[in-house]
Amino acid sequence: MKPGNGFILGILSDQRQKINVSEIYIVLHKILKFNFMKRQITFIIALLIFSAFGANAQTKQVYSTSGGELIFSFADINNQGDETGNIMRFSPFFNLQTNINYDVNNSFGIYTGLAIRNVGFIYDVPNSSTRMKYRNYTLGIPVGIKVGKMDGAFVYGGYEIEFPLNYKEKTFENEVREDKFNVWFSDRCPAFYNTVFLGVNLPYGANLKFKYYLTSFHNKDFEETKDGVTTKPYEFLESNVFYFALSFDLFKNNQLVDPTEKNDNKSAALY
Repeated sequence: MKPGNGFILGILSDQRQKINVSEIYIVLHKILKFNFMKRQITFIIALLIFSAFGANAQTKQVYSTSGGELIFSFADINNQGDETGNIMRFSPFFNLQTNINYDVNNSFGIYTGLAIRNVGFIYDVPNSSTRMKYRNYTLGIPVGIKVGKMDGAFVYGGYEIEFPLNYKEKTFENEVREDKFNVWFSDRCPAFYNTVFLGVNLPYGANLKFKYYLTSFHNKDFEETKDGVTTKPYEFLESNVFYFALSFDLFKNNQLVDPTEKNDNKSAALY
């Protein structure tokens, strides 16, 4: 029997026990933790989903676009009134996104999609020699609009919900790494992040985007116990990540994009 199945059977066998929403969440949370222990599994599944997601979008007005991001991230930090210590973080990979686009006309369009994103921030703890590096791989679902020339330059914006998948934390003292760990579906993170974004799509597939996370990066109620002492390591750390991203279209309707070719079907290539 796989880990986690006994927990489920224990609940189902007692017919008198009432199953509420919180218990269902705990069951699912345990299943996910036991069944997804390798990051390669998530990446492979994501790539398969992305390919299938755009397979049927082949018409003039409805089409799929795919690409990656070069992310330059920062964080709006407040640690008990101290707002210093943030260092830029550069993450060129693993950032992939596939979108389904619908162009209402040549001046307005909408889109949604799926994304795997590597996002986080670097923090120099004030009045110490400690540097912290925080990272999350997330699964995102954007909903956006596009305004401008759909076969050329246009602006776009919208909302994206992101679900944390794999959390990593590194601790450095005097530039020497003292600790490192990563956890799948960690309770150190909130259940999801609310984000908003604004960008501009340039001719030939170049793309510039700004994104802001309305949800704090960490779960401030998370508790950990070391040497018999229980603490909340992120209780006073308010950190809202934001980033600037540069990207280029790689695929359109599952075909490699040629940036030198003019877009003959008058549809925008927003990845």
